[in-house]
Amino acid sequence: MNRRKARSVAPPAWRRVLVLVLLLALPVVLMARAVSLQLIDGPFLQGQGEQRHLRVESLPAHRGTIRDRQGQPLAISAPVDSVWADPRVTTQEASQQDLAALARLLDTDPARLRSDLNERRERAFFYLERHVSPDLAARVSALDVPGVALQREYRRFYPTGEVSGHVLGFTNIDDHGQEGLELAYDDWLSGEPGAKRVLRDRHGRNIEDVERLREPDPGHDLTLTLDKRLQYVAYRELKAAVERHQAASGSIVLMDADNGDILAMANQPSFNPNRRSEMTGGRYRNRAVTDTYEPGSVVKPFTVLAALRTGRYTPETVVETAPGVMRVGGHQVRDVRNFGELTVAGVLRKSSNVGAAQMALSLESGQVWQTLNSLGIGEPSGVGLPGDSAGRLSSMPSERPIERATLAFGYGLSVSNLQLARAYSAIASGGELPTPALIADGRRPDPERVMSARRAAQLREMLTAVTESGGTATQAAIPGYQVAGKTGTSRKAVSGGYAEDRYISTFAGMAPASDPRFVAVVTIDEPRGDAYYAGPVAGPVFAAVMGDALRLYNVMPDAAFDQPGLTVAGGESP
Repeated sequence: MNRRKARSVAPPAWRRVLVLVLLLALPVVLMARAVSLQLIDGPFLQGQGEQRHLRVESLPAHRGTIRDRQGQPLAISAPVDSVWADPRVTTQEASQQDLAALARLLDTDPARLRSDLNERRERAFFYLERHVSPDLAARVSALDVPGVALQREYRRFYPTGEVSGHVLGFTNIDDHGQEGLELAYDDWLSGEPGAKRVLRDRHGRNIEDVERLREPDPGHDLTLTLDKRLQYVAYRELKAAVERHQAASGSIVLMDADNGDILAMANQPSFNPNRRSEMTGGRYRNRAVTDTYEPGSVVKPFTVLAALRTGRYTPETVVETAPGVMRVGGHQVRDVRNFGELTVAGVLRKSSNVGAAQMALSLESGQVWQTLNSLGIGEPSGVGLPGDSAGRLSSMPSERPIERATLAFGYGLSVSNLQLARAYSAIASGGELPTPALIADGRRPDPERVMSARRAAQLREMLTAVTESGGTATQAAIPGYQVAGKTGTSRKAVSGGYAEDRYISTFAGMAPASDPRFVAVVTIDEPRGDAYYAGPVAGPVFAAVMGDALRLYNVMPDAAFDQPGLTVAGGESP
């Protein structure tokens, strides 16, 4: 009976109301949530979604091309691919087999690859391999590893390799200049990268270019004064000479005598800028610009110039050099042998240290120093290359007789090959000192007159005898042309004095002597063997490079000298 009563009792009314309210409220809540998602939280959620799928990618800018004076490319940028990964995706979704196959392609240890990715699992971007070959890029893409993709970049290539490596320098893997002209003109050559918005899938692969935000602005091209043909010749002859004489190093500079344009500049040992892994600091140093040395007798023409300026000396003035040795204070100045009486021209022809020292000591203190200073010795050449050395010339002329004497034949100062080439260009150009240039059509200071045209002509005629029979550099002679130049064989400074068996052999000269078109300086550092004098060591390099330059530029042989008042006196053979 109690059970029957329980079944007949109706549920409370509030329950029905509650159920009805819930059924009516549910659509309202869903509608409110939809409105919130669409209108209130919509922009935020949309941004979050785009952050997970939309990316802004950089568009690399093409680096400017470097060309020689004939328009031949010396440095170019080519598109390449780099392999990258999104560690957040790769560590979660890539299988062990995928990573092992990828490691084999990238020639790395699979465990190392997994470790690198795990260490960066919170990052969205990580380079696995930069600048891969097209074949490797295609094989990586075919693996279709989650989170691994390719990115287009540019890589610098140097068609001439080590032939012009020291002048051009090189870029790093991000295409920024590190040495040479690549560094000096990095802002000019570099472009401004662009940007684009892309849509990526969950594996990090680009599936759609959404929009271009900014177009890349390519870098500017650079045209040099270098002549690739002469650069090859200079490199070839210098390398052969360094190997032939088992020398430590060497350098050569070839300049246009009229305007200072550098047509060739080479060094040994060299380096290939296409092979970054083989680069070492000692190899990519541009020795012709950065390295300085005591030049020795190549300075004697400037001592003679200082003497001629006084009016007390002419090319025919006799200088007594017997007995081939002279005492200056507590020191001795020696010649290789007793030359006896020499004219001023003969002092250059025989390269007499005693004759040069006697002339310098007969002048007022500082006159040789002032002449060297006016020719740019002791200051950077102004070529605009990194490491352009000023060399060394005392800030004030010395009053000590021995220092005045040694300065007269090239000790107690230091120069670079480029500085020396610049100074000789003043003799070649009729007395105007140019600023060396590597950039064609670039702005450069007007040349400065540092000697009269007559003095320059006198020096050229006297220096011509150096390469003729009886001179110290007959090996620098060029058939059909008169060559004016000077040898210098200087001992290397070491702790406590000068080495007895280590030399620097230099030849500086110009051709054709009557109206020079080119100037060249060749230096061979520490030649080994029986030959170490500059004539047989550096002279042949000069003759080969200068001879090819004269022929390539169709320079006519010079007429025989026939200028009143400029007769060169003879001298004894060495």
